[in-house]
Amino acid sequence: MRPIHRVAVLGAGTMGSRIAAHFANAGIPALLLDVPGQPKRNAPAQQGIQNALKQRPGGFFTDDKTTLVEPGNFEDDLAKLDGCDWIIEAVIENLETKRALWQKVDALRKPGAILSTNTSGIPLAKICQGFSADFRTHFLGTHFFNPPRYLHLMELIPGPETDAGILVDVERFADRRLGKGVVRTKDTPNFIANRIGSFLGGTVGKAMLEEDFSVEEVDALTGSLIGVPNSASFRLLDLVGLDVWGFVGTNLYELVPNDPWRDRFLPLDFQKKMIERKWLGDKTGQGFYKKTGKGDAREILVLDWKTLEYQPLKKPRFPSVEAARNIENLGERVHTLLHSDDRAGRFLWKVLSDYFVYCAQMIPEISDRMVEIDRAMRWGYGHKLGPFELWDAVGFLAVVSRLETQHRALPANIKEAVAQGITELYHPPDQQRGVTEYFDFRSKGYLPIEPRPGIFTLRDRKLSHGVVLENAGASLIDVGDGVLCVEFHSKLNTLGEDAIGMLQAGMEETDRNFDAMIIANEGETFSAGANLMLVLLMAQEGEWDDLNLAVQRFQQMNLALKYAAKPVVAAPFSRALGGGCEIVLHCTRAQASAETYIGLVEVAVGLIPAGGGCKELLARLKDPLRIFDLIGFAKVSTSAEDARKLGLLHRSDAISMNPERLIGDAKALALSLVPNYSHAAPASIAVQGESAYAMMKLGAWSARQGNFITDYEVIIAEKLAHILSGGRLSGAQTVTEQYLLDLEREAFLSLCGNPKTQERMQYMLKTGKALRN
Repeated sequence: MRPIHRVAVLGAGTMGSRIAAHFANAGIPALLLDVPGQPKRNAPAQQGIQNALKQRPGGFFTDDKTTLVEPGNFEDDLAKLDGCDWIIEAVIENLETKRALWQKVDALRKPGAILSTNTSGIPLAKICQGFSADFRTHFLGTHFFNPPRYLHLMELIPGPETDAGILVDVERFADRRLGKGVVRTKDTPNFIANRIGSFLGGTVGKAMLEEDFSVEEVDALTGSLIGVPNSASFRLLDLVGLDVWGFVGTNLYELVPNDPWRDRFLPLDFQKKMIERKWLGDKTGQGFYKKTGKGDAREILVLDWKTLEYQPLKKPRFPSVEAARNIENLGERVHTLLHSDDRAGRFLWKVLSDYFVYCAQMIPEISDRMVEIDRAMRWGYGHKLGPFELWDAVGFLAVVSRLETQHRALPANIKEAVAQGITELYHPPDQQRGVTEYFDFRSKGYLPIEPRPGIFTLRDRKLSHGVVLENAGASLIDVGDGVLCVEFHSKLNTLGEDAIGMLQAGMEETDRNFDAMIIANEGETFSAGANLMLVLLMAQEGEWDDLNLAVQRFQQMNLALKYAAKPVVAAPFSRALGGGCEIVLHCTRAQASAETYIGLVEVAVGLIPAGGGCKELLARLKDPLRIFDLIGFAKVSTSAEDARKLGLLHRSDAISMNPERLIGDAKALALSLVPNYSHAAPASIAVQGESAYAMMKLGAWSARQGNFITDYEVIIAEKLAHILSGGRLSGAQTVTEQYLLDLEREAFLSLCGNPKTQERMQYMLKTGKALRN
């Protein structure tokens, strides 16, 4: 893989500045150029950097990453391109603007530099037409999805003459350093994801008009219910901007004159009026939704598309949705909805059946395989299942049969596949077939999905090799090469007796039969912490001995992780909160996803960490005031890099940019520790006693005077200070870990008995939000 030490991004708008920010996240210096400003020549580029930093969600892992982005302008700084190994153009979607800029770049670029455009709709052949052969061999498309830090997809588009070696190098770099899921696409209008995404959005709008649905009804049906992010349909358009969406769709309509479904790409009449009125979504303060008022008077209004007037948001209710909502398996849930004979079922069938048919018709025009289409929609739009995966999940033949019953035309490739007797589009792995196979429409047979070295999935491993041991909340999985994995699989991966028992069983099994252990899973979150419902029920029932025993067992399990006979690596990602954070703190090492939001948040429910979190931070940071602030304000990292700064990850812990590589990386890290591993000796921990307690108590008093915390939070803070000072000892000294664990458990149990803590726990369980009582 060719080295890439410095990149240049041309265009400091929302897209360009965030691309530069993400290279900075990966530790790659970036030159960010834009038009010259007046009177400050680099003002547009500087503003782009600030926007990427301040906008939410933020483009940088940490604030100091901004120092890796150098601002400049197209008139004064193009000569600096000779020091850049990769030049990415992300200016306005105008062919002549792009070509004119590339002509200037061509004269100044470093020999051998990679040249790519972030266009989403202009054919690459038109952009590079007339340029030298050397330019054309180095030129390709790299379509990042916005925001690049968070959206996994990068579409890689070969130009007419792109060198094959450059494509391989860019694909590997984007995968390993930038953390991208790379999909190679054809140079067709809007490539894969935006072609399919634009069709789906237009189909939802068409069905809304035909079935007389409101905006909020549509969003209730087209979000997490069917495996789509909560932004659903119209909230997504508010985020993207109606002007952007309208431009993309209209441009696509003009570029695909032979697409029989092309009318779906055009904005509806009422959407055109919204664009005329500048009701573009979040960036103009109103779109399909509008926020009014502040504080307790804050209200969300929703657009009535018939009158173009805003009205209070109503929570839609559909009988079929209420019946299906608790079906955990996505395929079963959507299958149930599609077979419901009510408004919701009919609406979803109309949308999803067209979606399935259109995606099949796009093979081979936009992709030769369904695999790339499914990946593009999962990685670019955040769908849990791509269209063909969802079709399989709800019943491939059942959908075909229903389409035929309705005298709907089936795509030719689907008709041929059915004629051959296939019953599903994908064959999942089993003990005879170790990999997933897909139906290939070209060869008219099943082919294995090629392995991607370093990318490991627990699902496939379980299907092909089974599990070592399992219960309702966790499993032990042999992931090969002498490594055992403990996988959580409860709701939100909360930690109850099942998970704690399986962790203990995992260490015992590792001692007997394995070289190392990892703690990893493929859920939506690493772990949301302790099972709060169980804690609340025991507290309300006064089962103090049982609660004390449960907390003590969790503490001892964490100590066992810390002093395990063989290395244990945690693989946190997304949220690792409360007890989930404490598990990570006690492992030999962590291999964290770059997007890891970790913290000890127990104060939010009126508690303090009791699984050794206070103890471990004292051992690591040795600064009780810093820890008091970290735990007392329930701070959560904004990234794995931020977690290092906070002290919640150690400098020796590793970070995976690509979430798909997290488990494979954790396994590799665990194996690397085996040859020289020896478990730590029990530690003594320094505490500062009464003087530190007084300082922390003063901090709590000051926070209360400033109205930053409540009276009850002062009580919680004093219990936390009691632990962090070592129990208000008379002076500085060292104490055992068990001494601090006893203090943690005592404080935890006493707070559980307080009605205000129980109110907080109840409120969190009911609303998912913190109560400040």
